Amino acid sequence: MKKATGWRKVVRLFFWGGLICLAAAAAVVGGCNAIVKLSARGRLYSDVQEIPYRQVGLVLGTSPTLGNGSRNQYYDNRIKATANLYFAGKISYILISGDNHRHGYNEPEEMRQSLIALGIPDSAIILDYAGFRTYDSMVRAYKVFGQRSLTVISQYWHNERAVFIARRNGMDAIGFNAQDVSYRRSYLKNHLREVFAKIKAVWDVATGKKPRYWGEPVSIPDGQTTEFKDSIRHLAPTAE
Repeated sequence: MKKATGWRKVVRLFFWGGLICLAAAAAVVGGCNAIVKLSARGRLYSDVQEIPYRQVGLVLGTSPTLGNGSRNQYYDNRIKATANLYFAGKISYILISGDNHRHGYNEPEEMRQSLIALGIPDSAIILDYAGFRTYDSMVRAYKVFGQRSLTVISQYWHNERAVFIARRNGMDAIGFNAQDVSYRRSYLKNHLREVFAKIKAVWDVATGKKPRYWGEPVSIPDGQTTEFKDSIRHLAPTAE
């Protein structure tokens, strides 16, 4: 009987310990996501007529195609949203920040070509090849490209995180929401991943995380894409 009582105590201990751990995890997840969302409240726009003017629009990079070779709706919708802002006179310059870490994969250049195909002049486009993460893109926009105020262009859930990072790094940022995707599997996958990405964003801000790479300062609008797109490939590692 005593042995059975001892097992019951162990089971109760694990049960209540598990509940406490779950409650703590839920508090971290909910708290971090609430912090990010509150930081972006009132700063995200979906109507091109309502969004205020900012000199620079920062479009966050992604691949034009999915792993199966089909078109990436996230990409197409961000390109369309960027073009809409530009032709509505809501931005004058476009900073494209994305991944170019391996041969044959170049998000900024792909986006540049898509925007030029829509009639946006190359002289209005500046490329950041070291936007490996959203955090890097936002901090580099401030530290490397000298932006204190800008419009971030991506899907709304991504914009929430980007605006949070920007504001915590001293920028007056707003977001323009590109249309979300219609395919259910990708929608659910990205929204679930975003829950944890927001936790990581809060951690990065709290710990003063540095981008993977810095680079020579780039002036906007003094510099044009044709002059700077190659020069900013020469990136220096972050000093520890």
